Amino acid sequence: GRLADALKNMLPTSGPIQLARPGEPTVIALVGPTGVGKTTTVAKLAANFCLRENKRVGLITIDTYRIAAVEQLRTYAQIIDVPLDIVVSPAQLREAVGRMSGCDVILIDTAGRSQRDAIKIRELRSYFEAVTPHETHLVLSSTCGATVLMEAIERFRGVGVDRVIFTKLDEAIGFGVILTCLQKANARLSY
Repeated sequence: GRLADALKNMLPTSGPIQLARPGEPTVIALVGPTGVGKTTTVAKLAANFCLRENKRVGLITIDTYRIAAVEQLRTYAQIIDVPLDIVVSPAQLREAVGRMSGCDVILIDTAGRSQRDAIKIRELRSYFEAVTPHETHLVLSSTCGATVLMEAIERFRGVGVDRVIFTKLDEAIGFGVILTCLQKANARLSY
């Protein structure tokens, strides 16, 4: 009881995605290192908004580096019957968001970026200058060590990250690293 309450008070959370004003799409971007589960997380969020909350969802991917990721997202989009746009430039991203103006939620999947690749991080920033997301979630794997997680949080902060999603909880040895990272980085947990 008291231990759970103490941990809850120590864990900074943002709560789930908040939709913007009615009639205006909420643009949500997911960023993070390679292999943490961004595309799967985008698909889960899309399914939740579409099937549980009955919202109109649009998907956009700027991950054109991995054909498998595009095909994976295309399959998810077909299953839940939502539009998917594949874009290769900031201008195309702006156009795609414009085409999806009738959606309640637009989810943007991005290519995995090594937190050590400053050029790729800057490229990502140029996309978000063309379209400013309402929320930018950094997706991290709970199987990584604290040093790797902290480095990722620091690097991706430059693209406007304001929330963190932890994946692969079923594969983690423990969860202390989540608490440590969120406190040190002054970041909030969304999912």
